[in-house]
Amino acid sequence: MQSPSREHFSSRAGFIMAATGSAVGLGNIWGFPTQAANNGGAAFVLVYVIFTVALAYPALMAELLIGRHTRCNMVNALPALSNRRRWQAIGKFAGICGILVSSLILAFYAIVAGWMMANILPLPAASLGLSTVSLWTSEFSPSRNLVFCLIFSVLTFSVIARGVANGIEHWSSRLMPTLLILIVTLTAYVFTQPGALEGLKVYLLPDFSALARPQLLLSAMGQAFFSLSLGVGTMLIYGSYLRAQENLPVAGALVAGADTGVALLAGLLIIPATFVAAKQGVVIHNDTGALIAGPDLILQTLPSLFQSLGTGGVLVSVIFFCLMVIAALTSSISMLEVPVAFVIERWRVSRPKAALLTGGVIYLISAVIILNFDSLFGLVIDITTKYSQPLLAGVLCIFAGWVLHRDRLLEEIRSGYANAENRWFWKIWPPYIRFVCPALIAGLFINSLLD
Repeated sequence: MQSPSREHFSSRAGFIMAATGSAVGLGNIWGFPTQAANNGGAAFVLVYVIFTVALAYPALMAELLIGRHTRCNMVNALPALSNRRRWQAIGKFAGICGILVSSLILAFYAIVAGWMMANILPLPAASLGLSTVSLWTSEFSPSRNLVFCLIFSVLTFSVIARGVANGIEHWSSRLMPTLLILIVTLTAYVFTQPGALEGLKVYLLPDFSALARPQLLLSAMGQAFFSLSLGVGTMLIYGSYLRAQENLPVAGALVAGADTGVALLAGLLIIPATFVAAKQGVVIHNDTGALIAGPDLILQTLPSLFQSLGTGGVLVSVIFFCLMVIAALTSSISMLEVPVAFVIERWRVSRPKAALLTGGVIYLISAVIILNFDSLFGLVIDITTKYSQPLLAGVLCIFAGWVLHRDRLLEEIRSGYANAENRWFWKIWPPYIRFVCPALIAGLFINSLLD
């Protein structure tokens, strides 16, 4: 049930920063640009924006509405929507799965974030003559990964331990503007380098023939769906901290719009930077002719570019990996809040204690993955992001569209949105979330199984 002293975001701006920070993560920054470049450039961007409006935004609203209506963690939220035991059992099971999935996502996410932290140091250390430090931080080793994963994990549960307004909102409101400033600064610098305009053309000029490829549509739908952290309860929890007077349709639209905007900005940085690297002799295409993406892009291609830029490249490298750490931290605090909120409300322990205990358990899971990297890392990623997230998002849409009574749903939307029954949102969203969203999510899930 809802905690009698439940915390709240102090303002809409604080919620927007926190929710956008949750959505904007490492995959958003390195995944969206290369997918766009490999799938028709601006044609992919157009389809991505369409799917953000058609799929991601309605599903986001389902989570926010359930969260604010129930004012509790995911395990208690879904059963509270129905008096029928069958739905309560399904809801409780889905809630427990959401907490487990968010914890597993954070477990591997903290490992990747630790790589970003470690990569801040190699070039500065080398320039100062600290060759041992430079070598250790640049080499992929269990000891390095354990240390930096621990440092990042401590940062994450230190923010969560301070609470919603003083921790999540306080730091998100500072980290997100910093992230935007760093992206704009680096983009401006990259555009002064040879090769940047070639990359800009690849990113912005549409190849409409790519629209005929089923893979473009599936990639755009998947990117729009996953970029907003849907399915594991992060937005549900954030919705539960929203005040009753907040206009949910507007707040959700601002989050979706801000997330899309940051993704587009990341494309303006990453793709031109990749082609600048090509001008410096760095290999930027894989064996299939596609641009290198994912960790290889961030940890190999771009560092090679920074190294080739000499003294200026040291500063650019530090700024870039600080940007990546900030993006990782704003996402990780939302993921940790899901199990922490459950522990606080289930066992009535203090927030600092819940953050320490939950964060400690998740770090132990990270350590197990690090020590068994080849067999566990990819497996955990597939289980959580490829299979579990779509299923859980579908369940949340079904609960919002079919289980939560229509009158209670309208009453919740009316709070902060006067005359909601006469607005376009109420006329379109309820049937859309009942029929269209589950069908689209089912299609995405089936495709992931076939792949």
